[in-house]
Amino acid sequence: MSFKYGKKDKLKSKKNIEQLFNEGKAVTVFPLRLVYLETSFDDGSALKAGVSVSKRLHKTAVGRNTIKRLMREAYRLNKPLYFNNSSASYAFMILYISKDGTTFDKIDRTMKLLLKKFTKSVSK
Repeated sequence: MSFKYGKKDKLKSKKNIEQLFNEGKAVTVFPLRLVYLETSFDDGSALKAGVSVSKRLHKTAVGRNTIKRLMREAYRLNKPLYFNNSSASYAFMILYISKDGTTFDKIDRTMKLLLKKFTKSVSK
């Protein structure tokens, strides 16, 4: 699995996102929450992920976009470490649930813990 996070890897379908929030399970490592659902995709991709930051907690678009950019980059860098030999396909939504701003180091550490917690919960 490569370090890419291209168009094929992004969760964009409203139908899939709605199904994810209705039927999905979640794991949380503050300040990140991962909602996931095992599913299959028409294009044959194994993982599709989206990121979200609450407008209620972060009022300015600049702040929200900065946090989303950091989350996407942390996911992109850590994805091959945890999903290299994954046979199932999953839809992810990664939510930022803190009111405070952040740095890339904090997001990266938390993303590693979150993905590790996800792999433990799936392997049970």
